[in-house]
Amino acid sequence: MTLLSIRGLTVHHGLLRAVDGLSLEMERGEVLAIIGANGAGKSTLLRALAGLDAPTSGTVHLAGRDITRFPAHRRVSAGIALVPEGRRLFRSLTVEENLLTGAYRGRPGPWSLEAVYELFPWMPDRRRQNAAQLSGGEQQSVAIGRALLSNPDLLLIDELSLGLAPVIVRRIYGALRDIVAAGTTALIVEQDVSQAMRVADRVNCLLEGRSVLAGRPAELSAEQVERAYFGIRDGED
Repeated sequence: MTLLSIRGLTVHHGLLRAVDGLSLEMERGEVLAIIGANGAGKSTLLRALAGLDAPTSGTVHLAGRDITRFPAHRRVSAGIALVPEGRRLFRSLTVEENLLTGAYRGRPGPWSLEAVYELFPWMPDRRRQNAAQLSGGEQQSVAIGRALLSNPDLLLIDELSLGLAPVIVRRIYGALRDIVAAGTTALIVEQDVSQAMRVADRVNCLLEGRSVLAGRPAELSAEQVERAYFGIRDGED
């Protein structure tokens, strides 16, 4: 039931090796949280999976299919959707118009405009409101809904809680549970480590583009996570 398989993935930004020989796997129906300090390679990893950053080496397989060299539009058709950092909504379009842009290359599946409105009950009454008038949490919800309308097998969410009030973060994570229950696998980049440990089935900590700690939250101690996050080696304090 492996959905995503990454082997030896390396991605450069110029001379900088942003992702360094990374390997990981995801099973269908799970939530994997990628954590790490600024510059750890988290967003680059998601951009590479979405086809926005080309890998230098390594492979990416989705449901057994090699998509390593697929451009971004083919990744969407294959079943990957990205909610980018900063949401990237079309500010001149309405809520509903923004959502429908996600259905342009939509695949068969459970997510329709009506299903997204059921997931986020505030949206129908404000579907004709301009996206620029929404709060940060509302914009994040629209960005998630837009991605869902492509009916992805794998949903990538970059910096899910960044800049949002705790009550809004809880609501969005509540929606994430429903998204996964509907059959979508989720890979999230999360700056809030404690939040990631609460919601993820597995956590993977990156440091300088490499995986330095991985496991189920219940199996990882706070000290292990802290040392991995900050790159503290044995014998250092």
